[in-house]
This record gives sequence, C-alpha cells and structure tokens, in this order.
Amino acid sequence: MPTQTSLIVNADDFGQSHGINRGVGEAHAHGIVTSASLMVRWPAAHEAAAYGQAHPHLSLGLHVDLAEWAYRGGRWVPLYEVVPCHDAAAVAGEVSRQLASFRQLVGMDPTHIDSHQHVHLREPVRSILIEAARQLAVPLRHYAPAVCYRGDFYGQTAEGETLPDAISVERLIAILAMLQPGVTELGCHPGQGEDLDTMYRSERGVEVQVLCDLRVRAALAAMGIALVSFQHLHSPSSWSA
Repeated sequence: MPTQTSLIVNADDFGQSHGINRGVGEAHAHGIVTSASLMVRWPAAHEAAAYGQAHPHLSLGLHVDLAEWAYRGGRWVPLYEVVPCHDAAAVAGEVSRQLASFRQLVGMDPTHIDSHQHVHLREPVRSILIEAARQLAVPLRHYAPAVCYRGDFYGQTAEGETLPDAISVERLIAILAMLQPGVTELGCHPGQGEDLDTMYRSERGVEVQVLCDLRVRAALAAMGIALVSFQHLHSPSSWSA
C-alpha cells in the first residue's frame, strides 16, 4: 500500500512581534499553516500562546532563541545574543529556561523543537537540543528521521537579497509537486506589518497572501497531499538522532 504524502506547514518566529502573530493567525485560519514555533522571550509571546490555546488545532513547538544575526554592510553582524552559542553550559541553562517559559505560557510541552536561524545545526547547541527532544519524545527539525524538512519557501538569499519568485504561488505549488511520500515539514515566516527590525520584513506579508491563496489549497487536493500538524504524529521513538 503506498505511503500517504503528508505536509506540516510550520510558521517560525511566532510570538516575536504582534505583526508576526497576526500573520501566523491569518495563515492558520485562512491558509495552510498547521503548526507554529513559539519564541518565548518576546513581549508578544503571551499573545501568541493565548492564540494557540484558543486554536488547539495549531500545534505549538519551541523556537529556541539564542541569538540573531543580520547581513549588513557586507558582513554578518549580531542584532542580539542571549547567551554565547559556543558555551555549552550557558546554552543548556537557557534552553531549560525557555522550555519552562513555554510550559508556563502554553500549559503543556511543545509538540516539536527547532531554533531561530537554525543555530542547532552547530555544536554544542545541536547535542543539547537533540537530548531535549529525546527527553520530550518530540521531533527536532533536521534530526527527526520521520520528518523531512524543507526550507526553500523563503524570499531572500543568504545575504538578504530579495527573491520574490521564491515565495510566489507558482513556486509553492512547484514545491508541493516535489514532495515525496511520508511526512514533510515546510518552514514559513508569515507576518503582517513591519514592526520588527530584522532582515526578513516585507516578505512576511507576501507569504501570508500566498499561504492563503485558494490555488495552493486546490493544488494540495489535486496532488492528494494531506495537511497535518505535529500533533498528528505518533512515533516518538524516531524523533531524534
């Protein structure tokens, strides 16, 4: 019997600003977003958590937030650093604090874990989050064999140059056509307004429009792709490496 092709559409940066919260809510209520990753350190995190509690079909994971960089003047510059990413003890302590904050805000454990700007692709953050995911029995992005991650629905180059075609309806439908049987997580970054000083700003509103476009929903149906969330997954033993 052929394996079903299933898609989790996960919105990163939930809780980082009110504009991002509005965009995630719009893309969930009227679009294809099924999950979101919560940044617990920001003032808008309470609003995001309340939205999640009021909309239980939206899976909420922890978006571990250790630092952010921006490409400016031909080089990467830090916008902020919560703890040094090379300091294992500091990282472990901060991850524990953010997990505790998540539980306090949401009232339950996260359904999945990932990190802001993918800092967990490097050590020591990688090992610390793999262990956290193992203890929680939830998937960690890039390290959950049962879930393939795709990050190519993104409207900029690595240096912050705009790529409007990468977040068009046509491009998203092309990505859907390439999905393989099994579960895929598609990352996205919806938002409304530009109330945050980050590299990725105006593109967020475009993402909301595309994620809510009826042509995308029609393409999913035509291709037989099932929209699911992290709540639908039931194989905790395969979540982390």
